[in-house]
Amino acid sequence: MKIASWNINSVRFRIEIVEQFLREEAPDILCLQETKVIDGDFPEGPFRALGYGHVIKHGQRMHHGVAIIARVPVVEDDRFDWQANGEARHVGVRLPNGVRLENVYVPAGGDVPDREVNPKFGQKLDFLERMIAWSEGLGVPSILTGDFNVAPLESDVWSHKQLLDVVSHTPIEVETLGRLQAANDWVDLGRHFIPAPARYYSWWSYRAKDWAASDRGRRLDHMWASRDVAAKAVSHKVCEPCRSWLKPSDHVPIVTEFDF
Repeated sequence: MKIASWNINSVRFRIEIVEQFLREEAPDILCLQETKVIDGDFPEGPFRALGYGHVIKHGQRMHHGVAIIARVPVVEDDRFDWQANGEARHVGVRLPNGVRLENVYVPAGGDVPDREVNPKFGQKLDFLERMIAWSEGLGVPSILTGDFNVAPLESDVWSHKQLLDVVSHTPIEVETLGRLQAANDWVDLGRHFIPAPARYYSWWSYRAKDWAASDRGRRLDHMWASRDVAAKAVSHKVCEPCRSWLKPSDHVPIVTEFDF
């Protein structure tokens, strides 16, 4: 089973490249973040035409939004309000084998890494704290994936020194994400298959005239698994070419294949 995760930055605006990805990569399940559409306007038709008959949506107008698209039967399991304000940032399902799949879009956190000056940064940290509390009591086979908006390792960013004070790579974010990982002994599948210090990025800013030439990337997208599920993982890859497709997202898909 191949499971993909992609912050698409508007599923309606970029439906053509989503279709291209599904045709070329053929994942069994695609977790989308930042869909930016209410559930009633979600473009289900193109997915169903490609054989993805299970569409689990949690959206809102213009902002945020997550969805799980599958060609295998899945059952919606939960929607957690880790932001504590009703934003559509999480949806979870159970797979046919009983494994729980959680799709999350962690807040970006604004521009200033100080919760007193920038309340959005505090909301991001509080969001992660709520995820930690949830993780501690989980105890079931699970996969946690999505846009975590944190690049924890030095080799997850183009310049560790220059980004230490930049939101997504600050010490407090890295420490908090580390506690989230420890709370359920999550296995970081990306770094399991692409060990540090190898370069691993999944996001490049739109501000760069040539994203590939400057290569100022960050690893903001993750796929983690509980130990029992991680033992079934057989491969993982980052689909960097998608960043050069027509009307690209600033993120690219990540894909993990499991032997179950």
